[in-house]
Amino acid sequence: MSRCDFKIVLLGSEHVGKTSLVLRFVNCRFNTGTPYQNTIGAAFCAKTMQSGDKNFNIGIWDTAGSERYEAMTRMYYRGAHAAIICYEPTSMASWIRLRHWLLELRTVEEDCKVYLCGTKKDLIDTGVASREVPEDTVATYSQGLHGHFLTSSKTGENVEELFQKIVDDCAADVAVMKNVEEQRVQLQREEEERNKKKDYCFC
Repeated sequence: MSRCDFKIVLLGSEHVGKTSLVLRFVNCRFNTGTPYQNTIGAAFCAKTMQSGDKNFNIGIWDTAGSERYEAMTRMYYRGAHAAIICYEPTSMASWIRLRHWLLELRTVEEDCKVYLCGTKKDLIDTGVASREVPEDTVATYSQGLHGHFLTSSKTGENVEELFQKIVDDCAADVAVMKNVEEQRVQLQREEEERNKKKDYCFC
């Protein structure tokens, strides 16, 4: 049976590390030395996760951060249960742009759960770059949202925790789970109908 129980979209400016975040989460790897490539439109990947005693198929849409693709990527917001808006703590420009992404999302999917994600934590930890976005600014802005995580796709720090929090929150949402169960029942019926047609003999 093919299904996507929870839809997650990643938003944020280009170069903030959205694709690296997804690759670390799905494939447990980080592409050191790989030349940067813009995501065009959106890239999709999926992973099965557990919350409580239930398994869920998670569909993740990694959207383009370039302004020239905005009209195209907006369509991927629809139907999203959760959104991760990424920024670099070492880049004030990416933080200012984050507010734009939140407003864009709210115009399309108002009830979507929103999580802020500061990327490239390893750059701060190792002293390669200094923080430009004050922690108290992030704390104030993230109030009323569903969480804030400071992550490193290079080391894997807080990446799994971010996605697990999203899955747990969705699994605890009565309205979301009602839709998930209804979708599962519908898909099961469709699969049974297909199997009946396969078993029918025309000879």
